[in-house]
Amino acid sequence: MSDKTAIRTDAAPPPLPVYSQGVRKGPLLQVSGQGSMEPGTGAFVHEGDVKAQTRRTLENVKAILEAGGAGIDDVVMFRCYLTRREDFPLMNEVYEEFVKEHSPSGVLPARTTVFVDLPLPEMLVEIDALAAVG
Repeated sequence: MSDKTAIRTDAAPPPLPVYSQGVRKGPLLQVSGQGSMEPGTGAFVHEGDVKAQTRRTLENVKAILEAGGAGIDDVVMFRCYLTRREDFPLMNEVYEEFVKEHSPSGVLPARTTVFVDLPLPEMLVEIDALAAVG
């Protein structure tokens, strides 16, 4: 018997049929990589604006965390994927503000940032998260 549960919320973009928005197993909650898509429609937004894309992406991650019983303060690891090295300072500025705003414990999560090609050419950032619930 497994306690593995798919996490699903309308407060984040709908996932493709080949993965879940998030998966919880025991105290672990993994949020799938999110991009700058609007909840409900899944329409891509903020083309060309890495700061706005980062904010929307983090809001999507937060919504899935909350649907799984967690929050930003429960995240132990964020992984950030950027398409352009020159966007790092702008992404980092929004990331820092958002994470500090939602981490009342003051303990910031671990993070990895890598530079890659992403699934959609207009995507500048994708972020996933691993949280410990409870």
